[in-house]
Amino acid sequence: MILRKTLKDKKRIVVKVGTSSLTHPDTGLMDLIKMEKLVRELTDLHNRGKEVILVSSGAIAVGRKALGMKERPAELAVKQACASVGQARLMMIYQKLFMEYNQIASQILMTKNTLVNEINRKNAENTFETLLSLGAIPIVNENDTVSTYEIQFGDNDTLSAIVTALVQADALILLSDIDGLFTDDPNRNPEAKFIEYVDRVDARFEQMAKGSSSDVGTGGMSTKINAAKLATSAGADMIIANGADMGIIHRIMDGERIGTMFRANRTEDFYLIDYLDVPADKKRG
Repeated sequence: MILRKTLKDKKRIVVKVGTSSLTHPDTGLMDLIKMEKLVRELTDLHNRGKEVILVSSGAIAVGRKALGMKERPAELAVKQACASVGQARLMMIYQKLFMEYNQIASQILMTKNTLVNEINRKNAENTFETLLSLGAIPIVNENDTVSTYEIQFGDNDTLSAIVTALVQADALILLSDIDGLFTDDPNRNPEAKFIEYVDRVDARFEQMAKGSSSDVGTGGMSTKINAAKLATSAGADMIIANGADMGIIHRIMDGERIGTMFRANRTEDFYLIDYLDVPADKKRG
């Protein structure tokens, strides 16, 4: 497909990696081999002359294991405690791995307040632009340690699409434990058909979305469809693919027919705040 070949020319790339793609399924502990390969792939993209942003899940999962918890916590205060421990450990691993390739990485933690307030939003834009101009790879996560229901994004699929729109990225790659978009949940329906290409996200695709059965992630297919609607409306192509092998990143960027590709359909009057779940008086003034 010709459109896939255009991916190699994209300049600014956002890559989102889910918790299930960073941890061992049997233990829930970090899969260091996959993380090392992820870092190598991102650094090589940067070496190609691309600007790269990573949206990484995993803080709560890492923290809960460090604190000896077997199940994902339900209480907000406990989640935030896990995030506080886990985010520091996660960044320590990323920094160590990126240093192996002489690549500078940075940390950006966000909540909805970062975007709703015009000054905060502009400051965030400036921070991203400056970091990218200096050759750094920003690593983004929701600020779970302080976020509450009112200021949560809720999942990193949504956050990655928001970051894509905020920095006006050219492409968003969502890596998860699924191969892409299907007509139904392939784990439950063997007749489900794979969808390679989506020209426009409409109600038909939204109805196909199913919830996730993973106990480590927060986003199912519905969040990915919503992310696709936001990212494509902002003018970025988006790809959903399986993160079982992080080598898939360069294959996607080389134009291979992997995962589901959503074509960019920029909305003329696109305004990021319209896509956030915030009170109407906080949107357009």
